Amino acid sequence: MANRQRPLKTRPTVLALSAMGLAAALAAAGCAGAGGSSGGSGGTSINVLMVNNPQMVDLQRLTAANFTKQTGITVNFTVLPENDVRDKISQDFSSQAGQYDVATISNYEVPFYAKNGWLTPLDSSIAADPGFDQADILKPIAEGLTGSDGHVYAEPFYGESSFLMYRKDVLAAKGITMPAKPTWQQVADIAGQVDNAQPGMRGICLRGQPGWGENIAALTTVVNTFGGTWFTKDWQAQVDSPAFTEATNFYVNLVRQHGEAGAPQAGFTECLNDLEQGKVAMWYDATSAAGSLEGSDSPVAGKIGYVSAPVVQTTNSGWLYSWAFAVQKASTKSAAAWKFISWASGKQYEQLVGQQLGWARVPAGKRASTYQNPDYQKAAGPFYAQTEQAIASADPINPGTQPRPTVGVQFVDIPEFTDLGTQVSQDISAAIAGQESVSDALRKGQQLAETVAKKYQKS
Repeated sequence: MANRQRPLKTRPTVLALSAMGLAAALAAAGCAGAGGSSGGSGGTSINVLMVNNPQMVDLQRLTAANFTKQTGITVNFTVLPENDVRDKISQDFSSQAGQYDVATISNYEVPFYAKNGWLTPLDSSIAADPGFDQADILKPIAEGLTGSDGHVYAEPFYGESSFLMYRKDVLAAKGITMPAKPTWQQVADIAGQVDNAQPGMRGICLRGQPGWGENIAALTTVVNTFGGTWFTKDWQAQVDSPAFTEATNFYVNLVRQHGEAGAPQAGFTECLNDLEQGKVAMWYDATSAAGSLEGSDSPVAGKIGYVSAPVVQTTNSGWLYSWAFAVQKASTKSAAAWKFISWASGKQYEQLVGQQLGWARVPAGKRASTYQNPDYQKAAGPFYAQTEQAIASADPINPGTQPRPTVGVQFVDIPEFTDLGTQVSQDISAAIAGQESVSDALRKGQQLAETVAKKYQKS
């Protein structure tokens, strides 16, 4: 989540260019704003709203010279940071304004967007397009993008779980061996040992930036493995429970003691930059980050190790997330929208990225064939097996130590979680900044969660 998202992402899912850089990229790609005129030899134009993760920026750069050239369909991209794009997508799709034909949503939004009738089912398009090969989509990813009615409502651009990334050379210089499946306490101990291992280097980067897809995504996986949960199976709020409190204190203290500079506002993008620039020795976040870390232009390529998401009481703790393309029900250009989705989520696009940008930058985590591709295996050697395993082992039904009322590893799959998680995230960020205590933050969060729970207790 990643968020999201760079997912996410996170976020994901989730890697903003600077405002100037993004503007330049948009101009270079020949992208008009939403609502632009049709183009491409008199063909159709579609409007696509998407998150500004690096994989999407690559897509944006490659579309005109490849997809538009092949189909005559012009794609007008609107590209925004994760928190902003979520708000805009929610506004446009909930109102069925039809300003955007296609948008990047995730396995969090799909169930209730589909239930509300905001999405166009893709089954008939998939059936008429055998070259797309729906069976090749990894099962955990495909299931998250399928509605309760059994229809497919989105196709993944990339999928991810989470794992721990670390500087192999820095740990080796300290005589430290990273366990293949570390506990959170082992990670905290290592973070303390590698603090200032190099000038200006901190032990670890963890998301502190507010947002339900930002610090809450990472924190919730920690809560799960510490034995906590947002809600019990019968919708009893647990935000100020002992396990939730212990996990949050651990997370906040680890960031405050050994975390990155500017932690209260650091998200995926900031942590990625910090690890690339040698400002941190470790980072717990989305598996999708590895492609950037191992890219040809990365200063740390070949220096990073990848191990399972840290645990305490559970066997696994990695999240499960995908940035996926969906068609708004109000769109009048669903055929052109599917052509774009089929291309962007298809095998040929991965080949294009591999050949033009390098196989490490392929938007992976979605197709079984990717992990069987020798070119991808060679380029993604340091991390592809760990990523595939992390996605396969993520359990959105039972991510913790007790039954849950709904699915989700790093989120609770209800519409209200957007607001609930975001409000709680703001207090968590304040606690990281030393502006309030964890107990006060969670006390307020408990009150908010109880209000949400009442609705479901009555249903």
